[in-house]
Amino acid sequence: MSDIPHKAPDAPAPEGARPVPTVPYPQILLGQPALVTGANSGIGEAVALGLAQAGADVVVNYVSHPESAEEVAHKIVGFGRKAIVIKADVSKEDEVIAMFKQAITAFGTLHISVSNAGLQRDSSLIDMTLEQWNTVIGVNLTGQFLTQREAAREFLRRGIDEKISVAAGKMICMSSVHQVIPWAGHVNYASSKGGIKLLMESMAQELAPHRIRVNAIGPGAIRTPINTSAWNTPEAYESLMTLVPYKRIGEPSDIAQAAVWLASDNSDYVTGTTMFVDGGMTLYPGFATGG
Repeated sequence: MSDIPHKAPDAPAPEGARPVPTVPYPQILLGQPALVTGANSGIGEAVALGLAQAGADVVVNYVSHPESAEEVAHKIVGFGRKAIVIKADVSKEDEVIAMFKQAITAFGTLHISVSNAGLQRDSSLIDMTLEQWNTVIGVNLTGQFLTQREAAREFLRRGIDEKISVAAGKMICMSSVHQVIPWAGHVNYASSKGGIKLLMESMAQELAPHRIRVNAIGPGAIRTPINTSAWNTPEAYESLMTLVPYKRIGEPSDIAQAAVWLASDNSDYVTGTTMFVDGGMTLYPGFATGG
């Protein structure tokens, strides 16, 4: 486990951003260890840090850039929580099973599982290779199935401990606005996110009688390394804002706050739903003036 205290410096406000409200995290996840896949950057990092600030010890999963994963773990320790860093490719069954075994050995159990790991391999339909298709489906969709299957096995094994949480476990699947908005030139990515929707809903239906809650978060345009070209110049940012009625780009912290709420007992009657955190992108802003 990482045990070196670290406090991240305050980051300057990025160009084009409006102020994002800073909401302190109440300690509502104490005693509830969490696992976050793809937690070494972007949304995954923010979610891991948010869960830790709310009281959870966190498994930081990564597949590349171990130094970034260690830095996230150091930040978690700086919040007074425990962190363990585990390398695993979520598209590989044996690595996911081994990751959960290591995590449960370290923390005794898990109460929260966030399947966030995802990637893009963009191409037009006619030029897309089978490798590009399989890579995206393997990580984005199969990886979520494997991760949440192992989480369900642990939640069912342990059962409910109402001193910790009124639910046996909480699963959060990271989806996208593209589970409902088609995306030409990204058929593999959009298909994976559409698949996550029904994977999440079907798991929620199956597991609800066991008091295991399953939900998804559908981010819109979020300022992360995966989509830098969409926001890193004034021209790109202005063009992006034509798709966002709320007229600001989302920040990873916006997603983290949603994840903390979904992982807590404050959302105990919420299961089988996708929370879109998108500034209104799913409102189809092109129709705001009649289409």
